[in-house]
Amino acid sequence: MPKIYLSDFVDVVSKAGSPKATKVRSMKNRAPYSPATDFYKPLRDGLVELHREGWAKSALSTATHTQDGKKVEIYKALTDGYRKWWGKKTLEWFTPPSEIYTAHGVEVVVNPNLGLEVNGVPHVIKLHLKAEQLSKTRADLICGLMNTALGTKVPDGAVIAVLDVRNSKLFAAGSGPDALTAMIDAELAYIADLWPKV
Repeated sequence: MPKIYLSDFVDVVSKAGSPKATKVRSMKNRAPYSPATDFYKPLRDGLVELHREGWAKSALSTATHTQDGKKVEIYKALTDGYRKWWGKKTLEWFTPPSEIYTAHGVEVVVNPNLGLEVNGVPHVIKLHLKAEQLSKTRADLICGLMNTALGTKVPDGAVIAVLDVRNSKLFAAGSGPDALTAMIDAELAYIADLWPKV
């Protein structure tokens, strides 16, 4: 059974024609996950630790610091974007739920990065750290799949969202997952059909 990540799924959906098939092929044939090759892992881990330990916003640069020359400039841009989004909000940590969404024999790992009470309102947040600006369509798909997969596992009244970190923009899920479920399942059917052929 193919097992992919939420970000993989969104990458497939956002492509058309041969690039779409190429993305499926690259997912199937890539090496197993290794933290050593995960470019953004230290930054994600730093943000989680910062909030879990209850540190102040002033500790943000320390928590997400890197000495890797390739990462310094990129991490700084992301840290600046996150700081701007944080602004004057009161943020308190809780552990976000995770789940595997399965359709057509494809498993999608849905693992939000942050669980934060933002000014008292619980938010389950996926971080978008890539350079390209997050479009509303992609944000809707991320939120829709998180909404569908996590359902009752999120706290009552929680906002399910994706944060475009560089651009300090939070996209929240709509009122319900129904409108996107058919599209999500159709894309998973495509991946399932193509997987054995690439």
